[in-house]
Amino acid sequence: MPPVEVIYYQDDDKTVPMSAWLDGLLPKVQDKCAARIRRLRDLGHELRRPESDYLRDGIYELRVCYRSLNYRMLYFFHGTQVVVISHGLVKEREVPPKEIDRAIERKKRFEADPESHTFRREI
Repeated sequence: MPPVEVIYYQDDDKTVPMSAWLDGLLPKVQDKCAARIRRLRDLGHELRRPESDYLRDGIYELRVCYRSLNYRMLYFFHGTQVVVISHGLVKEREVPPKEIDRAIERKKRFEADPESHTFRREI
């Protein structure tokens, strides 16, 4: 399977929730998240547990653990070759339903107008 293109969701006001979240993390955690995103880029739909898991309604999570904290990056696939990262969070046990709902809403906005909701960032 060829690598997929990883892009980030961008809000109407041009903010990029995932970038803002990543930039606020410790450098070591940023590195671990970037490594996981590269694995997603390389493996796409083939990436499985424990690195990735399906949540619901087309939303997946990328998993990173550092010093007993769980970092999650929510994403969805668009078409056959594009992966969209919608936002990240730190969680204890499971992803709160409101965070999944937020990702679903962003997915709908993206699908309605991919061009205005796309941000590319070097990984």
